[in-house]
Amino acid sequence: MPVDRLLPNAEAHELIELTREIADKALEPIVDQHERAETYPDGVFATLGAAGLLSLPYPEEWGGGNQPYEVYLQVLEEIAARWVAVAVAVSVHSLSCHPLMVFGTEEQKQTWLPEMLSGTTIGAYSLSEPQAGSDAAALVCNAAAVDGGYRITGSKAWITHGGIADFYTLFARTGKGAQGISCFLAPKDTAGLSFGKPEEKMGLNAVPTTTAHYDDAFIPAERRIGTEGQGLPIAFSALDSGRLGIAAVAVGLAQAALDEAVAYSRERETFGSKIIDHQGLGFLLADAAAAVDSARATYLDAARRRDAGLPYSRQASVAKLIATDTAMKVTTDAVQVFGGAGYTRDYRVERYMREAKITQIFEGTNQIQRLVIARSLAKT
Repeated sequence: MPVDRLLPNAEAHELIELTREIADKALEPIVDQHERAETYPDGVFATLGAAGLLSLPYPEEWGGGNQPYEVYLQVLEEIAARWVAVAVAVSVHSLSCHPLMVFGTEEQKQTWLPEMLSGTTIGAYSLSEPQAGSDAAALVCNAAAVDGGYRITGSKAWITHGGIADFYTLFARTGKGAQGISCFLAPKDTAGLSFGKPEEKMGLNAVPTTTAHYDDAFIPAERRIGTEGQGLPIAFSALDSGRLGIAAVAVGLAQAALDEAVAYSRERETFGSKIIDHQGLGFLLADAAAAVDSARATYLDAARRRDAGLPYSRQASVAKLIATDTAMKVTTDAVQVFGGAGYTRDYRVERYMREAKITQIFEGTNQIQRLVIARSLAKT
């Protein structure tokens, strides 16, 4: 059922209605077939881009939608309620544009940002490596300085839209230690850049996740974002926003699972009553609804802090932690509501449960979120 949203103005309400219309027409009818067949949904991102949904939180002067994060995240939630893999890719695209927007020079932004935010291109984020996931400072992909730029050698892992994206926000080592990492903007046609076969995943199968291999790939110096050695602060700054994106996606997923479970419980009867009228199951659904509402409130609180220019790193980790744990619990309980039927592919709840698991892992595992929160408390 549609969420009754508190939005800041009439424009935001119109944007949500537009998103719902597009999601119901362009995503809802084809999600099941693409996820089951593990096929890429050609044209879907072009449709979202044409509607301006790929650049919402960025300024109009660069081609963005100039929407506050509070509104952008609720749009993302609406997309996720229909198709989680697509919503994750939209969030990752926004994450990939963040370093250039915040740390790029005016010349760099004028050169690349309008195209990145045009709705006709899609971006990917290349921070993780096979042996450096949560420990980003341990990455070894090397960027050796040469005349006019850098030679990149090494591999990156877990890239959403790998091999399909038009540009890659890349983090590579230019020196020693945590201060020896730099950020680059790599176009898809970079010579020496290749991709592995898509990972065989538990869920989110319609959008590929791959490794990337840089074999002495040359990136011009003007494509370095920020100063040399500034890579980790840039990465972590982007991840704060990215964690809010995943929190919103997780809430959309949990809401979809709750809606499916409620609809089924209103139809299914046992012992002469609809199962929602049995107190044990009714309380389970009540707990799920309370958890979804609470998770939504955490990401909105963090987003409003971001929009107000207040520190929000801890709140972003809280939102990501709460929302993704909620998604895992609610989707699991939704399968329980369906009983044996929920364990089959006849219903979407089994896919929702598989999809929920990854939300607890990417953009920093939930153990990392607890570490961020704990360190924040230690400083207060």
